[in-house]
Amino acid sequence: MKILMATMGLGIGGAETHIVELSKELKKQGHDVAIVSNGGVYVAEVTAAGIRHYQAPLNRRSLPDMLRSWKILEQVIRQERPDVVHAHARIPAFLCGKLRRKLGFVFVTSCHGVYQAGGVLKWLSDWGQHTLAVSEDIRDYLKEQYQIPDERITLTINGIDTEKFSPEVSGAPVREEFGLGEAMVVGHVSRLDQAASWTARQLIDLAPRLEERHPGVRLLITGGGDVYEELSERAEEVNRAMGRPCVVLTGPRTDVNRVAAACDLFVGVSRAALEAMAAGKAVVLSGAQGHTGLFTPELLDKAVDTNFCCRTDPVSTPEQLLEAVSGALDLPRQRRDELGAYGRQVILEHYSVRRMAQDCLEAYAQAGRKKYRVVMSGYYGFENAGDDAILDSIQQAIREASDQVSVTVLSKDPALTLKQYGLDAIPRFRVLRVMAALFRSDALLSGGGSLLQDTTSTRSLLYYLSVIRCAQLLGKPVMLYANGIGPVRKPANRRRVKRVVERAALVTLRDHSSLRELREMGVRRPDVVVTADPVFHLEAVDRGRSLELLAGTGLEEGMPFAAVSVRDWSGREDFFPKLAALCDHLYETYRLPILFLLMQPSRDREATAQVRSRMRNPSFVLDRPCTPRELMGALGQARLCLAMRLHTLIFAARMAVPALGLVYDPKVASYLQELDLPAAGDVERFDLEEAVRRTDALMADYDGVLTRLREKSRQLTQAAGENERLLLEMLERTHS
Repeated sequence: MKILMATMGLGIGGAETHIVELSKELKKQGHDVAIVSNGGVYVAEVTAAGIRHYQAPLNRRSLPDMLRSWKILEQVIRQERPDVVHAHARIPAFLCGKLRRKLGFVFVTSCHGVYQAGGVLKWLSDWGQHTLAVSEDIRDYLKEQYQIPDERITLTINGIDTEKFSPEVSGAPVREEFGLGEAMVVGHVSRLDQAASWTARQLIDLAPRLEERHPGVRLLITGGGDVYEELSERAEEVNRAMGRPCVVLTGPRTDVNRVAAACDLFVGVSRAALEAMAAGKAVVLSGAQGHTGLFTPELLDKAVDTNFCCRTDPVSTPEQLLEAVSGALDLPRQRRDELGAYGRQVILEHYSVRRMAQDCLEAYAQAGRKKYRVVMSGYYGFENAGDDAILDSIQQAIREASDQVSVTVLSKDPALTLKQYGLDAIPRFRVLRVMAALFRSDALLSGGGSLLQDTTSTRSLLYYLSVIRCAQLLGKPVMLYANGIGPVRKPANRRRVKRVVERAALVTLRDHSSLRELREMGVRRPDVVVTADPVFHLEAVDRGRSLELLAGTGLEEGMPFAAVSVRDWSGREDFFPKLAALCDHLYETYRLPILFLLMQPSRDREATAQVRSRMRNPSFVLDRPCTPRELMGALGQARLCLAMRLHTLIFAARMAVPALGLVYDPKVASYLQELDLPAAGDVERFDLEEAVRRTDALMADYDGVLTRLREKSRQLTQAAGENERLLLEMLERTHS
């Protein structure tokens, strides 16, 4: 591959060394590598390795410098024609992201630290088509602060050249250069700028106290930066006060491996600490972001989580650092050597430069595959099993259809959506977050479910229409995904829905009554497709898990039963007693005990209690947190279903369980027609005698109903798969 690295500079620093080692390893593996940066001490090393370097002021934020960098980057990219552009800092990433829109290259970034995430900087951050995070906490930061989906992040390492950093490397030349002789040497390597010089300052100030405990000790501090002169002056003051040259500042160097070899103990963090570990040195983990102390096997998991940067611990006080360094120097040499050997083993097993390069190549391959980002808008995150089943089934179907589509959900409870379904989600009412997600997306999926209706409220309808309109204003194609349309009663709302449907890039409906509703609104577009509810694509949990759930309800094992789903319904106090009588009829006539299912516990629990309290016979309830797949699996063990909620009916049909509907909304009546199943009656005018008659008729023709339902379920399952095929066609068509 031809790879172009873009970074701020190649001076002393952990990220800079990471880029140098990565570039050299990729070159070693046969890839053609070039680097664009502001230059620095490592330019000679990379050019000696056959890596081309181009100079650009990518380290400066001023508008003139950024415009100059833009022109240089564009010229280099046109000249090099790389397969991948890999940016390693925010300014290069921002510029490369803009150029990608113009030049169309594969674009990958690396995140080497946790940065300020607010204001303009957040909006200007561009993390590319794929992002490499060098630690677990950085990966979490990218997900939380920038809402980058899991599938677009690769967790990588700070790879170390274990031949360059090795116990076999001699530190004698460095000891001779700085007159260290046989003294005990404490080393530290970092950028000496305002943000990173915390530990260097403390070590300089602690020199006299270390001398008291360990006479003859020397401090070897390596690095350059904007406070180097200030620290040099302070070191000279300390040395004069001590009457000897205890503190040595080497300035920036590229032979850090020899510097590490010259030390008996190393103090530092991140890549510098890893390099010292590879050299077989005991390491005190302490830096500008935190202090963990002497690295031992017990601290491995904690250190790995922050890439050995100690971000989960507070920064050191002078006393803490003094005790950590002095305590390590007090250890027998054999113990320090054992800790050094352990550290090198950690590097050999987990931090090889070859693995780092392989991580990058895999990220390049993933970014190179054409990826689409879609946003899903629906009634998600409300702990409603029906709508959550829609969400689960859509994401399952999309993943099965293509690995090129990532999904972000607009959810009432993003944390719950992420936990239950592994989907990235953002708060549905945070306007700026929603707009940002739509801006970054390739399409909006609105649905499934009955979103475009005003039975619930006009406010609900306007919410979904506003999300759709926002996407359209941003130039994003909109798919109405397996929608159930209506009822829409108010004339103004009917006009609003008509406009949205006519402007959508693709419209699929879950039933034919929704198509009739659109036709009555005046929608004449011929390309509206009737598919099926997405839940027909959902797979239930296995039978073992289903029986485990049933066992917890008190139902006798192996006993046929009827599953009943009822929701809150005001204004019809006579309905619940009549439904209780129908449930008693099922038990007394067909020996089917009743198991109540709570599709949305917060709204179903009280209604269920009302029915159960009016029954003559005992009943059972599955009242525990269940996923849609679990509810579907439990229902699938039933002989009969009596359902007021639409998706209980769909679950029953998916599992081929004959069912009767309790019609409280036209959508229930509509889907009963689609499924060729009877209604037990209308909730508003429930006739118990008629409900019993229809129930008996179904039971009398049970085998026939079951046969027809299995065939209908097969057809609808096949039709549901059309949603994904049409979605992929739309994405290809609108982004070709």
